[in-house]
Amino acid sequence: MYFKTCQYLAKGYTRHISTSVRKTLFKECRNENVLHKKRLWSTVNYVVAAGVLTVGLSYAAVPLYRIFCQSYSYGGTVGHGSDTVETMKPVKDRIIKIKFNADVAAAMRWNFKPQQLEIKVMAGETALAFYTAYNPTDEPVIGVSTYNVVPFDAGQYFNKIQCFCFEEQQLNPHEQVDMPVFFYIDPEFVDDPKMEGVDEITLSYTFFEAKDGLKLPIPSFIKSHL
Repeated sequence: MYFKTCQYLAKGYTRHISTSVRKTLFKECRNENVLHKKRLWSTVNYVVAAGVLTVGLSYAAVPLYRIFCQSYSYGGTVGHGSDTVETMKPVKDRIIKIKFNADVAAAMRWNFKPQQLEIKVMAGETALAFYTAYNPTDEPVIGVSTYNVVPFDAGQYFNKIQCFCFEEQQLNPHEQVDMPVFFYIDPEFVDDPKMEGVDEITLSYTFFEAKDGLKLPIPSFIKSHL
C-alpha cells in the first residue's frame, strides 16, 4: 500500500513538472517569436528609411556635387572671370605636369577619351585641353559628367574657366564632339607648403548616361561632409 501511494504521488509530481516545463517553454517561444517580429519590423523600417534617403540624395546629387566642389574646392573651381586671368603672372620656375583621364559609368554607351594624355603648364598660365565623346549607338544618348582633381589638396588651385561638367550633353546616333577644358593653376599654388612636392596633377572626368529616374551618385568624400 505504501509503495502504491508513493508511486501515485511520483506520477502526479512528474505530470506537474512536465506541465510547468511545457508552459515555460511555450512562454519562452512566444516571447522569442514576438522579439523576432519586432527585430524584423525594425530591419524593414531601417531598409525603407535608407531607401528613401538614398533616392532623395540621388535626386540632389548633381547640384550637391556642384555646390560642394565650389564651396570646398574639391575637384577645382569653375567659371573664374577674365579679370583674374588678365592680372595674374605665370611663375616660370614652377612647371606642373597635368594628366588627363576619362571614364564612363557601366551603363554609359559613349566612347569617351582625352585627346592628350598630358601637358605641362606654368602656375599662373592658362591652358586648353580637349576630350572627345562619341555615340556609337543608333539612338540619341544624353550624358552628364562629374570631375575630380588629384591630389585633392591641389583642387583649390585648379581653376576651370570653361568646362563641360554637370551639364547634360546629347549626342545623336554616331555623332562625335570635341569638348574643351580651359583652365589654369592659381599662382598661389607655389606659395603653399603642402604643394611643395606636387609636380603632377590629374584631371579626371566621368560620364554617366542621363535617364529618367537615374541620377548621379554622390562621391564618398562628399557624403562624409553632409
